[in-house]
Amino acid sequence: MPQTINTNLSSLTAQRNANRTQNDLSTAIQRLSSGLRINSAKDDAAGLAIAERFTSQIRGLNQAARNANDGISLAQVAEGGLGSIGSNLQRMRELAVQSANATNSTSDRAALQQEVAQLSAEIDRVATQTQFNGLNLLDGSFQAQQFQVGANAGQTITVAGIASARASALGQFQGFTLTGQSIGTASNTPAALTVNVGGAGPVAIGTVAVDAKAQASAINSANIAGLTATANATSVAAGTSTANSSASGAATITVNGVAINVNGTTGGAALASNRANVVAALNAQSAVTGVNATDTGSGVALTAADGRNITVSYAAGAFTGSNLTDFGIGATSGTTYGGTININYVAPPGTSGSVVFAQAGGLNSTTAIGATGTAVSAIDISTVGGANAALSAIDAALTTINSNRATLGAIQNRFSSTIDNLQTASDNLSASRSRIQDADFAAETANLSRAQVLQQAGTAMVAQANQLPQQVLALLKG
Repeated sequence: MPQTINTNLSSLTAQRNANRTQNDLSTAIQRLSSGLRINSAKDDAAGLAIAERFTSQIRGLNQAARNANDGISLAQVAEGGLGSIGSNLQRMRELAVQSANATNSTSDRAALQQEVAQLSAEIDRVATQTQFNGLNLLDGSFQAQQFQVGANAGQTITVAGIASARASALGQFQGFTLTGQSIGTASNTPAALTVNVGGAGPVAIGTVAVDAKAQASAINSANIAGLTATANATSVAAGTSTANSSASGAATITVNGVAINVNGTTGGAALASNRANVVAALNAQSAVTGVNATDTGSGVALTAADGRNITVSYAAGAFTGSNLTDFGIGATSGTTYGGTININYVAPPGTSGSVVFAQAGGLNSTTAIGATGTAVSAIDISTVGGANAALSAIDAALTTINSNRATLGAIQNRFSSTIDNLQTASDNLSASRSRIQDADFAAETANLSRAQVLQQAGTAMVAQANQLPQQVLALLKG
């Protein structure tokens, strides 16, 4: 190897190694002091890009969780306001029940109405002043709201809205109420019954008799949202007792398929005893027939309280020449008598059009869906009729309030589930980012120790290499 002075290759090599060791030492110190494996793009360009995308997602998910928590808080505020309104409605209903009682005077009912008016005003105040961050929640203006519950655009939960809880809106509903609706021509022969709600197409309710009890039961069993029915009592008006028989004896009256023997006595003087006999005989079988008999003083009326049909047939038997009027019964033998039904429909949101019932020879009606009921703000319990009307209005109002509260409760549960999911996703993404971005302290402390030793050795070797040209001076001596 030539002996040179201008170029000290050993020193240059030692310097290069010392510089590399210094860079390694600086990198180790930087990673240990920051806790990050990637402190700039040069450390890991691809890793930095991936970690930054993870950071965007993580921060977005964390904010989305806070958004969902805000949604829960909003729903809780609204639900609290609805709870207060519900309590006021319950008190108003209590007052209406009290006012409907016959023991109250006109002045009593007027005093009760004063409290109702104050409660109605309080309901309106709560509805217009319940707010969250300046947003009115219960006055009907909070509609079709979106809550951002994801890190990216379009990741939202939409709340359709909160129905107005103002006194002028409560108590009314979209639907209708039919009272004393004809069932058609009463018959015990089953026929198909269908209902078409809002033009959605006929829905089979069942094959039932043209009978108020059967029809109401079928409608209720169909579980069509908002549609209910009740049967009114079936009545056969009393006839006028007349003596037609030519001989005393037992006749057979068949009521709803049950044959009942009744003793009859001929002559006008026996008409009262004949009525007593038939009332006792028919009522003894009422648990089977569903029909009760009542002596009106001049005849016998028949009633089926549950609305079932009443079919009566007569055989004179030994009570020769007699007919049903000998017992004061106004029914025509062999005829089926039917009652009426009440139908109530509260339309779900968005339902419009008409409700059509169809049954051959039976229930056939078409009723338009529209606003019905009395607003809570218009309730007046200063009369018995007003108190009874108030009960229906308040029940409709409570249905609206309870439905809103149930919706808000479901929303709160959904937001809670969303928060759990967001937190889980954020945790997993944070773990993934950590594996890419965070420093491994065990490895970095080892690298630091290695770099420190190599730095000391490199410094020493640079010093030794710088002494090598001194050997050339020995060639110049002499």
